[in-house]
Amino acid sequence: MGRAARLALIAAAALASLGFMALAAWQVQRLAWKQDLIARVEQRLRAEPVAPPAAWAEVGRADEYCRLRLLGRFEPAEVLVQATTELGGGHWVLAPLRLADGRAVLVNRGFVPPAQRAPAQHAPPAGPVELVGLLRLTEPGGGPLRRNEPAQGRWYSRDVAGIAAQLGVAGPVAPFFVDEAADPARPRRWPRPGLTVLRFTNHHAVYAATWLALAAMSAAAAVWLVRDARRRPLP
Repeated sequence: MGRAARLALIAAAALASLGFMALAAWQVQRLAWKQDLIARVEQRLRAEPVAPPAAWAEVGRADEYCRLRLLGRFEPAEVLVQATTELGGGHWVLAPLRLADGRAVLVNRGFVPPAQRAPAQHAPPAGPVELVGLLRLTEPGGGPLRRNEPAQGRWYSRDVAGIAAQLGVAGPVAPFFVDEAADPARPRRWPRPGLTVLRFTNHHAVYAATWLALAAMSAAAAVWLVRDARRRPLP
């Protein structure tokens, strides 16, 4: 092996070690962020429900999964969004709830299987309603591999602005939607609320350990190459 090749290998091993260490540090930062997120969500789930935020334009990630209490009337309109849940494949039923102040909030009333997708089989309650649910951020665009097709009535994500436009919801519409909480009085009702998935994958510690192991291996390779060069200097 020539001098230039040997130096290139040593440099590559050293740079790889530094790169792996940087990735490990990034995963440690991600671990702290994920642990903080889980702690904040768990705290929100234990908190008492509150009224919808007054300043809708300021709603962001810091407000997601807050428990809200809504008072209003459901409007006679809905959109079905394709969904896969612990109950199988079907649809989320999203309908606008008109609040007393005239504003509207899109509510995910819950899941329906294909056999229950006809509006007559899951009509919203008539008159004033009070419900509790989780604030969720809008999901524009569509699913990972399929874009929403409003013209064909095919929705793969809960795009608040798009759904509100298709339904022709008048007045101010919240830029978020609300996942209705489970109904203890009617645990078998359709739509079936309370199916929000709140499991957060947290493998960042494993990833950090993997990158550190690779960094150590690359550093060891660099050290071995340096020592080998000293033992067997080129003529």
